[in-house]
Amino acid sequence: MTHTRTGNISTVPRAFSRTDTRENTIPHQSHFVFSKLLLALLLMLFLLKEILLSASFTTFFQKNSQLLEDKNYKRFIKETIHTNLECVRINLTMEGKVGSCCPKNWKSFSSSCYFISTDAKSWNASQENCSQMEAHLVVINSKEEQDFLPQNMDKTAASFVGLSDPEGQGHWQWIDQTPYNKSATFWHPGEPSHSEERCVLVNHRPTSAQWGWNDIPCKDHHQSVCEMMKIYL
Repeated sequence: MTHTRTGNISTVPRAFSRTDTRENTIPHQSHFVFSKLLLALLLMLFLLKEILLSASFTTFFQKNSQLLEDKNYKRFIKETIHTNLECVRINLTMEGKVGSCCPKNWKSFSSSCYFISTDAKSWNASQENCSQMEAHLVVINSKEEQDFLPQNMDKTAASFVGLSDPEGQGHWQWIDQTPYNKSATFWHPGEPSHSEERCVLVNHRPTSAQWGWNDIPCKDHHQSVCEMMKIYL
C-alpha cells in the first residue's frame, strides 16, 4: 500500500508597514520643499537684479543729464556774449535739451526773449544795438505778443519795433523778412499817416487808452524792443 503525502503550500501576502510608507513619502516631500526654496531664491535674485538695474539707470541718467547740461552751457558760453542766463526746466521732448533760457534781465514769452532798451536811438542805431546782443528789433506776429509787450513798457515812452517801409511806398517789411500780414497789424486809428514816416514804434495813446503802432521818421530817437529766440541747453 502506497501512501501519498499531500502538502498544503500557503501563500502569505507581504504586509507593508507604516515605516515603509514614510520612507517612500519623504523623498517626494523633500523634492517639493527644495523646489519651492529654489523658486523663491530665483525670484529674489530677479528682483534684486531689477532694483540694481533701475538704480544704475537713474544714476547714469542724472550724471549724463548734468554732463550734457554742462557741455551745452560751456559750448554756448564760447559762442555767445550772454554769459548770465535764467533758465526754466523743460520736459525732454527735445533730444538733449534740459532747459529753456533767456539772458538775465530779458523777458520770456512763448519761444522768444525780449529786452526793453531805455536808450533813445534812431531806428537804424536801435537795430544795430539789438544786433550786437545777437537779437533784432521785435517782430510782432500775434495779438498775444502785442498784448505782452506793454506789460513791460512805460506808458510815457515809445519803442521802435522791427517794421519799416524803406522806400516810402507803403511796402512794409519786418526786419527778419517775416511777411507783412495786414490782418495781423495793430496800427493806431489813422496810422500809418505819412510817406516820409518810414519806421514804426509802439506806444500808448491816452486819448484811446490803448497801445498801438505809429509810423514816424526813422531818424527820430526813441527806446526800442529787441527780440531773440530762446536758448535751449
